Amino acid sequence: MAEQRGPSKKEESIVRIAGRDINGSFPIAKALNQVKGIGLNMARGIALIAERKFDIKTSTQIGSLDDKQVEELESVIKEPAKFGIPTFLLNRQRDTDTNQSMHLVGSDLIVRTRQDIEAEIRSQSWRGFRHQYRQKVRGQRTRSTGRTGETIGVMKKSVAPATAGAKPAEEKKK
Repeated sequence: MAEQRGPSKKEESIVRIAGRDINGSFPIAKALNQVKGIGLNMARGIALIAERKFDIKTSTQIGSLDDKQVEELESVIKEPAKFGIPTFLLNRQRDTDTNQSMHLVGSDLIVRTRQDIEAEIRSQSWRGFRHQYRQKVRGQRTRSTGRTGETIGVMKKSVAPATAGAKPAEEKKK
């Protein structure tokens, strides 16, 4: 028997895209949204490019794509600006090291974010100090949230004067 070539109609239950296992029953945009670093708008943009350039409908389930189509999707994910995705959708616009816009996904995004934080700490900027002391960085209030460490009990205002007044009365009796 000869081996059948061409697109297979067999649906896969799990598809690996950009280092992530994705449920094959999802449509393309929803499936790409599962990858770290690809948000909803970016996923929709990639799905539209796949429809226009590679004739893959946006409603197609990701599990029904053949290997060639998955590779085409991954090429769009790796270099979205090359395929016409606008730069405001990229997650690294004018990178500090290369001064170019790029889009990072998966573990590359995690590593680069960690390197950015370490660079802020080394430069001893205000943000670096906030990261170093594990405080909120973007100007949020810290009076009631963002507390870490061991909890210390808090007395209510109505209870505190009552306990303070009781101690001097005991001292007078002695």
